[in-house]
Amino acid sequence: MKLKAKKKIISDADEKFRKAHDLAFSGKKKLRQWKKIFSIWKELAEDGHLRAQFYVGACYDLGNGVTKNIPEAFKWYMKAAKKGKMEAQYNIGFFYKEGELVKRNYKKAVHWYTLSAKQGDIEAQRDVGYCYFYGQGVKKDHAKAVLWYKKAAAQNDDKALLNLGLCYEHGDGVKKSARWASYYFLKASEAGNKKARDKMKFFKKTKPSF
Repeated sequence: MKLKAKKKIISDADEKFRKAHDLAFSGKKKLRQWKKIFSIWKELAEDGHLRAQFYVGACYDLGNGVTKNIPEAFKWYMKAAKKGKMEAQYNIGFFYKEGELVKRNYKKAVHWYTLSAKQGDIEAQRDVGYCYFYGQGVKKDHAKAVLWYKKAAAQNDDKALLNLGLCYEHGDGVKKSARWASYYFLKASEAGNKKARDKMKFFKKTKPSF
């Protein structure tokens, strides 16, 4: 039995990353020193620091501290994605799904989304569900779509909650159920989804019995 946790050793690289991260996300937005931040992250990324590689990609993607450069963003996201960075995997999937910079490829999109989703990324879980629902990159399977929607819904994703409500309303991948449709529409509405609020109003007015 382990009675004491080993003291975490923070490397110099991790300490540099943390300081740059603090500069980027602490204090007033107007005072953020993006050029300095990017310079630190870029140096670390080139030495193989995983989180720095993702953030370098984000800087190129958004134009923070460096001229916006989507090909460079993709390159750095890919480096981080291949090492298992959840957010980078989702971004690579997004590139392939939307056909941004690269040729649209739903199979590759699903591949990267799934890797990210299995690590718990909410948007990836929802989008894997979406791909199964519409048969994009995978064989259409509404039951599997529902399973992935439920994973995202468990993390209170309003869009996944709405999608589940629609599945129960129309019987897609599940048995039709006004009770469960109403339940998920209510949850989505409480999470801020406007479409779900409209659905709730419709259900209260029509009172479906299926």
